Amino acid sequence: MSLLTHLDDTFGHAEDFNAIDKLMSFIDPDLLQQAYELSGVATVRRRRLPLDSVVLTIVGMSLFRNDPVWDIANKLDVSLPGKNRFVAPSAVVQARQRLGDEAIGHAFKLMAQRAFGKYAFEQWCGLNVLAVDGVMFRAQDTAENVAAFGCDRNAKGDNPYPQVRMCSLMETSSHLLLASEFDCRDVGEMSLAERL
Repeated sequence: MSLLTHLDDTFGHAEDFNAIDKLMSFIDPDLLQQAYELSGVATVRRRRLPLDSVVLTIVGMSLFRNDPVWDIANKLDVSLPGKNRFVAPSAVVQARQRLGDEAIGHAFKLMAQRAFGKYAFEQWCGLNVLAVDGVMFRAQDTAENVAAFGCDRNAKGDNPYPQVRMCSLMETSSHLLLASEFDCRDVGEMSLAERL
């Protein structure tokens, strides 16, 4: 096989992996609309950066963690056509605030439920094998985060960063996250696991 044929195959596959349509195929617009309705988020005005595009940007943030948010939005080309080809950084921040975390939470839960019901996972004695695990991570040092999550204390005083505890439920053969709960560091993993 010639080098030209190999390059042609490679570029053909690269276009498949980078296409926004491939990313959108994982996210059902009806499911997003249902998540918006559950969280009370609605928009009458047609904006340059619609809510569906904001969700794609948030998914892109998980895939391209080291890139700035506005750069991800521009790479994914999620904005509607307008005078300027690129999305302003402030537009992405405002759109994320408009969307809110509740709508993303509902979208996550609905997508996880649909995926868990749609695919056949490996089973043991006729049962799905699930795992629960927890992690603690530092949050940004803001007054709101300190009030919500608290800080660890030692002999020298408060640590500079609030700590958040997360507990997740996962299907073990696919690593599909089915649910996650967050709370302050004082709430134990077992208490969070009961909420799942």
